[in-house]
Amino acid sequence: MKVTSLVENTSRAGLPVEHGLSLHICLDDGRQILFDMGQRRLFADNANRLGVNLADVDLAVVSHGHYDHGGGLRAFLELNRKAKVYINRYAFEPHYSLREDGLRYIGLDAELESCDRIVFCEDETRISSRIILFAAVKGDCLKPAGNRLLFGPAKKTNDDFRHEQNLIIQEGDKTVLFAGCAHAGIINIVRKARQTISTPLTHVFAGMHLVKSGLTQEQETQFIHSLADKLLKQTDCRYFTMHCTGLSQYEALKKQMGNAIHYMSCGDKVEI
Repeated sequence: MKVTSLVENTSRAGLPVEHGLSLHICLDDGRQILFDMGQRRLFADNANRLGVNLADVDLAVVSHGHYDHGGGLRAFLELNRKAKVYINRYAFEPHYSLREDGLRYIGLDAELESCDRIVFCEDETRISSRIILFAAVKGDCLKPAGNRLLFGPAKKTNDDFRHEQNLIIQEGDKTVLFAGCAHAGIINIVRKARQTISTPLTHVFAGMHLVKSGLTQEQETQFIHSLADKLLKQTDCRYFTMHCTGLSQYEALKKQMGNAIHYMSCGDKVEI
């Protein structure tokens, strides 16, 4: 399996970047999966720069209903004429972010909800026996404090992230988890993944939404220490993080986790 970052907040390769996420996944049997699509068309432009032909993608997944993960949906549907797009049934509900100037709409393009290539997913969707989507993650273990700034579907209701889904791919002796922002908490998501499948995770690719925590420095240090400790309890699992984790937060995780965690920038490729 080869994973290529088409969009991320940073780039060691000198590619254009944006606040968003898009990963291209190529399986050993040649099948191609697009996981998230960034804000607009940058994922497609970078795909061209990296030699990835999006017309060949066999299926696509939108992890949740925020513009920085599904804003490129229209562009993808124009570029690729065959792939089904798997989206949680709640993803097209309105979603908002609290900014300094008030609430800002950060949802998906509602005009695309009626597209016949979209597959609306429930709490668990098995695309095949070894490609699984799951949602409805429960638990309060180390949920991101930055969630307090996110609302929907009503403007006065804190988002419960029922629209967030995660992807498991099993290939050979590898069991790989993909999470867009892990708003439900990466530990809770990992636990739900373990309940969904019978094998331990070998790799996790995930934004962990540690930015804009609102915590004091002492509180954030303790939070990240606890998070690293729990991630390390998944023995023999390697983590690749990105996007909403934040660079300083990643460095704090790295200090404790060592080679168990790496940062994946736009243009980076990981072969597992």
